[in-house]
Amino acid sequence: MSQRLSFYIHIPYCAKRCGYCDFNTYTPSELKSGDLDSLSDPYIDSALKEIEMAAKEVGSAIVPTIFFGGGTPSLLPAAQLARIIDEIRRRFTLEKDIEITIEVNPDSVSKEFLDEIKSAGATRVSMGMQSAVISVLKVLDRTHNPESVGDAVAMARTAGFKHVSVDLIYGSPGETIDDWRRSLEYALALDIDHISAYALIVEKGTKLAAQISRGELTMPPDDQSADKYLLADQLFEAAGFSWYELSNWSKPGGQCRHNIAYWDGSYWWGVGAGAHSYLSGKRWWNVKHPSSYQEKISHGQSPELSHEILTPENLSDEFIMLQIRRREGILHNRLNPSQIHRAEEFLSSGFLDIESWQDMRLVLSRSGRLIADKIVRELVL
Repeated sequence: MSQRLSFYIHIPYCAKRCGYCDFNTYTPSELKSGDLDSLSDPYIDSALKEIEMAAKEVGSAIVPTIFFGGGTPSLLPAAQLARIIDEIRRRFTLEKDIEITIEVNPDSVSKEFLDEIKSAGATRVSMGMQSAVISVLKVLDRTHNPESVGDAVAMARTAGFKHVSVDLIYGSPGETIDDWRRSLEYALALDIDHISAYALIVEKGTKLAAQISRGELTMPPDDQSADKYLLADQLFEAAGFSWYELSNWSKPGGQCRHNIAYWDGSYWWGVGAGAHSYLSGKRWWNVKHPSSYQEKISHGQSPELSHEILTPENLSDEFIMLQIRRREGILHNRLNPSQIHRAEEFLSSGFLDIESWQDMRLVLSRSGRLIADKIVRELVL
């Protein structure tokens, strides 16, 4: 039977860099180019060649999911992204009910783009909403208005997308609990079946980090972020969304299968500048700059920058680190006696779900999700 291989396609272009973002993205001005059209054609050409390299290395494989991330994939013409889908279809076998996700920006996505990419095979739209409060969006350097999210979701539904998701960020400087509640209620009023909610992490080297270090902005206290997570979980569950991973909730059937592939240890190939891949115990990542990526590809070279070979111990620790984030949790038989003993301390403190424990599974309780990293550190000592 053919092995399964998901694809992540990195589109490293944005119209403007958000102040909190440290992703591998570039604006046309940073690349000294006037427009994205002149950038996208050679970049997609290189991506197609990397997919050919993947086919030569992997051989036959069934592709269950494809995810276009960035950057802002919706800035590129849909026809360019369709070339990627067509090449993967040509080189591999697409699963009959394949999930193909496109990340879009509410203020750059159009009806024409959504219609075209849907016709090319896309099944799911993931939208960067972040907040419904203008002052919070301003702190994050987001360019859209809250109303544009609702418009974009409606366009995606009209285009025929069954699965539509929005991403939220909580814990921005100046964001109050009431601000966060407004964002949650706005998101839940949309015609969506998936929500992601992430705590803001201030990354070194970003504009936001500099503003905080200069004292221009102040991060809210940690306990407020915990309160925001609990409020989100409470409102999501009441609206019919169930958590299936620490930061992700969905209505029945709305889970993002591509992200589940990351968490359950499945294989994936990351195509594009700075993309990461995982296959047969090896993890590698590509050169980051689009020009360097294209240059390597043009010379018939792998775009790999570096790699690591995971030991059995690495794989065991990563299994715990990733699987504990999921609602299914970890079967007791995947833990050693010492780990079971350490986990029992968290059980007695109410951080693990008692019913699941009786079913021989370690599953985080709602309060346990707030200290997931601490629990992982204890289990992988």
